[in-house]
Amino acid sequence: MAFILALDQGTTSSRALVIDSQGAVLSLAQKEFKQYFPSSGLVEHDPEEIWSTQLSVATEALAKANLNASQISGIGITNQRETTILWDRKTGHPLFNAIVWQDRRTTPLCEELKKKGLEPLFKQKTGLLLDPYFSGTKLHWLLENVKGARALAEKGDLAFGTVDTWLIWKLTNGLLHITDATNASRTLLYNIHEGKWDEELLKILNIPVSLLPQVKSSSEVYGTTGPHIFTAPIPISGIAGDQQAALFAQGCTEKGRAKSTYGTGCFILMHTGTTAVASKNQLITTIALQIGKKVTYALEGSVFSAGSAVQWFRDNLGLIKKSSDINDLAATVSDSGGVYFVSAFTGLGAPHWDPHARGAIFGISRGTTAAHLARAVLEGIAFQAADVLKAMEGDSKTQVFELRVDGGAASSDLLMQIQADLMDTTVLRPKNQELTALGAAFLAGLGTGIWKSEQELASLWQIDRKFTPRADTAVREKMLSRWNEAIERSKNWENH
Repeated sequence: MAFILALDQGTTSSRALVIDSQGAVLSLAQKEFKQYFPSSGLVEHDPEEIWSTQLSVATEALAKANLNASQISGIGITNQRETTILWDRKTGHPLFNAIVWQDRRTTPLCEELKKKGLEPLFKQKTGLLLDPYFSGTKLHWLLENVKGARALAEKGDLAFGTVDTWLIWKLTNGLLHITDATNASRTLLYNIHEGKWDEELLKILNIPVSLLPQVKSSSEVYGTTGPHIFTAPIPISGIAGDQQAALFAQGCTEKGRAKSTYGTGCFILMHTGTTAVASKNQLITTIALQIGKKVTYALEGSVFSAGSAVQWFRDNLGLIKKSSDINDLAATVSDSGGVYFVSAFTGLGAPHWDPHARGAIFGISRGTTAAHLARAVLEGIAFQAADVLKAMEGDSKTQVFELRVDGGAASSDLLMQIQADLMDTTVLRPKNQELTALGAAFLAGLGTGIWKSEQELASLWQIDRKFTPRADTAVREKMLSRWNEAIERSKNWENH
């Protein structure tokens, strides 16, 4: 029996799982870490806390599985993507907090670049839009605003990385400064067609190439953990951004297959094969995976607030004690009573892309109850995902007949039924919900030879429940129409 240690570094917690050769989860450990909100629209993490919690849960997961490091075949890493870290190569110390993917501080820079007519260039080369979501403008901000950063960067003394790069640097005691193609494709700096950092884009953002990690495939043995990290060195053999890892674990490795992950945000990806489909509907074209020399692509739409909307309902309104309580509360009413909730806490993602939008609740009356609000929160998540899928079908000229789902909120039967109804699409939930970690483990196991092919891995996928659409067409169309009104009214709020 072979075992993989999967490190799943997310936006609100660090997790580690031990997975066997049948894809079964033997143990899981998780620790939340602090979220910093310096002001409206700004979100930061402490990179050292990311590392300490990740190492702690890795050790804990091994202990829970009653295994030692010498029994682990490989480590797979999956991570919150665009989050940006800058550190000193000599000391290993971060120069600033990690700027999280949700952070909107580079909105003015993105708008300035758009005014210069540069968005088509960035989109053509990277598949991305000029939005604060991505790493490149965050890195530019750090170099311009952290005292001494620019001078150190010009001397070659600084290293940039997304969270995967930071973890591997720490795991190898600074020997490896690498990322994989999926994470590189989220930076605004990587040419997804040529497979390299783009000199023209680096020049526009004034970023020295010496800062950047070496880009590797998503599945290969990159090196081993350094001494004193674990009780024995472990090969590091798989890397993928969290959403690409989930796409892989869901068996969506063929053109036209799609998945939606419901985490802090909601991320819908559709595999487009070896063709990078250019979006006409404000979606992202991204690298799905790179295995060996073969690069495959996906269309992606990102909803910035999904699980975080439920957390807001729990923590800020105090109407439920734990997140899962929202399902029971929402199920006490048959509809939202005409209430629509737009969770644009940090702006709107695809297909709207409005960093100035803010959260809004419409349709409240004297008859509105906590249950109606709870249902509106769940519907708001599903509405935004439906917007993305509709745009995706338009771009790909392919109708999605089934959507595979995962993530914490996918355990909600009510939300999944609402999703199937609003999308008019069958929703399939697998038995194993640890898809991001499983994807990282699968890539690591491919890299070390535990599994021989993608087809072998696809055979491990098992269904838990199928949700089929049952909403009346006229009711669905009316709900979508009202939702579109709500979205439009939430846009550009900060500029009014």
